[in-house]
Amino acid sequence: MTKKNSPVMIVNGSMAVRCSFHSLIALLVAALIVGAIYLTAESRQLIVEDDEVVHETSRNDSSSSGCDLFSGKWVFDNETYPLYKDEECTFMSDQLACGKFGRKDLSYQYWRWQPHHCDLPRFNATALLERLRNKRLVFVGDSLNRGQWVSMVCLLEKAIPKGLKSMHNNGSSLITFKAKAYNAKIEFYWAPLLVESNSDDPISHRLPDRIVRAQAIEKHARHWTDADILVFNTYLWWRRRQMKVLWGSFNKSDGIYKKVDMLRSYEMALKTWSDWLEIHVNRTKSQLFFMSVSPTHERAEEWGKSKGGNCYTETEAIFKEGYWGSGTDPKMMLTVETTINELSKRGLKVQIMNITQLSEYRKDGHPSIYRKQWEPLTEEQISNPLSYADCIHWCLPGVPDVWNHLLYASIFNSS
Repeated sequence: MTKKNSPVMIVNGSMAVRCSFHSLIALLVAALIVGAIYLTAESRQLIVEDDEVVHETSRNDSSSSGCDLFSGKWVFDNETYPLYKDEECTFMSDQLACGKFGRKDLSYQYWRWQPHHCDLPRFNATALLERLRNKRLVFVGDSLNRGQWVSMVCLLEKAIPKGLKSMHNNGSSLITFKAKAYNAKIEFYWAPLLVESNSDDPISHRLPDRIVRAQAIEKHARHWTDADILVFNTYLWWRRRQMKVLWGSFNKSDGIYKKVDMLRSYEMALKTWSDWLEIHVNRTKSQLFFMSVSPTHERAEEWGKSKGGNCYTETEAIFKEGYWGSGTDPKMMLTVETTINELSKRGLKVQIMNITQLSEYRKDGHPSIYRKQWEPLTEEQISNPLSYADCIHWCLPGVPDVWNHLLYASIFNSS
């Protein structure tokens, strides 16, 4: 006779199944919660690691906090600076390689710029190269902008394997560094006055009578108009009371020449430059920057030293907040600002990289006598190093690396 199951046993069995089922559900939910927490943490970490400068979760987002990256102080940092070594930079310029040409005191390489109310994001060469994939970054201007371009090449090339980078210079005004794996170009175009002039030859340009075609820029602009990121400068070559302006062509004899007050001719040139940008630049893809004045340190009495001296033998920065040398012309800076503000009203954004004040403090950062001399020195010069000290350009590694660090932050912030 078949034995029937007890009602109590059936109930107990049902309860056991239910308990097991509930336990399984609880375990699955717990696993899902742990997994979600893990993935969230990993996601945040990946965001930070992949592109720090976007400031996804960082307090250092200058765009959201309103932090002025250009207001700050120099901090001695021999742990993380310099960002590269001059002897390791394949494309270093002999005009800027101060260590190579005998400078023993290298403390100028160890200064980091610290904004007052935030931190600069770490310079990530790989992140910038990724941002530049299939793009052109072009520096347009004079030898100071060329020095900043050399700095950028040195900052980036250490992240590029040997054989996957090249430099092309066919003797024209355009020099191209290419990161082949990224199809990225970092270029420099020689145009010291931005508009056309008789100083446009990249090699033979030191002429006693400087002439500008203040209303002509196409000869230059056709080489850089389609760039994705443009960094302009022009200041040093305008430093004279008057400029000779040409209405007409250098190739014809019927041109009209007239001496014009420097500031007025500078304004004319910037108007020509801004009109070209407004009409020809693709504002949906291009990021535009203008470097403010790079100061000189040619008068030692301005920082408390003997009259007649300059940056020669200087090994320390200036620590007086707000120091401003007489070589920097506020009227020219105002002209740039006014021009760019007018462009903004017409719907085109150009960001001024205000590197003037921070660079004013760095009287120690110039090549002085420690660079390649392109012409043999005279006995008189050799006996008086002050007479040929370069207090205009900057040693590398050095101050222009900080300009590029600020440019790096601005490229990511403005995009």
